[in-house]
Amino acid sequence: MKIGSAVGDVRGPATLDAVVGQVRVAAEAGFATAWASQALGWDALTAIAVAGAAVPGIAVGTAVVPVPQRHPMMLAGQALTAQAAVKGRLTLGVGTGVAAMVSGMFGLRTDRPVQRMRDYLTVLGPLLRGESVEYRGETLTAVGAVTVPGDVPAPSVIVAAMGPRMVRLAGELADGTVTWMTGPKTLGEHIVPTITKAAGGRAPRIVAGLPVCVTNTPDDVRARIAEQFALAAQVPEYRATLDREGAAGPQDVAIVGTETQVTQALDRLRDAGVTEFMAAPYGTADEQNRTIDLLAGLTR
Repeated sequence: MKIGSAVGDVRGPATLDAVVGQVRVAAEAGFATAWASQALGWDALTAIAVAGAAVPGIAVGTAVVPVPQRHPMMLAGQALTAQAAVKGRLTLGVGTGVAAMVSGMFGLRTDRPVQRMRDYLTVLGPLLRGESVEYRGETLTAVGAVTVPGDVPAPSVIVAAMGPRMVRLAGELADGTVTWMTGPKTLGEHIVPTITKAAGGRAPRIVAGLPVCVTNTPDDVRARIAEQFALAAQVPEYRATLDREGAAGPQDVAIVGTETQVTQALDRLRDAGVTEFMAAPYGTADEQNRTIDLLAGLTR
């Protein structure tokens, strides 16, 4: 199992220079990938393109870019631009977004999320490969092509998926999935077997993202995680996954404890079939540094 590092907003407010610095630290630590999430601050693709261009030697990715606000032709152009900037090291993670935010903030429809993602991926894949599309689906229309000069390979595409239908779709039409706040029981019993079956003979990428903190005061850290990520315990998308795990909230699936306890938790993810752990170092600067030191040692 590879180990990657989340950078940017998910770890707390950070300037663009700080995001570049986090990617540099990740590269020096030997992490496989630096992952940027789309929240309410930096544009994830732009930020990771800037940082990836400045820091060679590490793959970069988005985990994830919500697609309802972005037509696939626009996202394809942006993704290929970022791919050119980082010289072919990009993984494009996409998702349907949290429905309450998509409808409440943007006034967009959130019904039929699996069909909407199916239409989206059907168009996005060919566009990323430089092919023309003429698609009039149930939820979107796309006609044309995205042409980027130079030899720019299509980035790998993974899909944020938790429900069984979305997980199967990720196996059918993408290179894998990325999860957030999903524990080892759910991954091993639900996500991994479902996507592996849907992928046929291909080996799907399974990226699992969780807050992680090496600490001697786990109760305090879990209390802070419960407060900071309280939304994840309330919205249906995450609530269903937490219920499947038997967890009251994010604090129960976050990886928190001593070096030994964190290492054992990562072993459980590996045994569940996770191919890459997306660590979101959590806490104070000292706590995050201690966590990165342990993860860097494990990568070696």
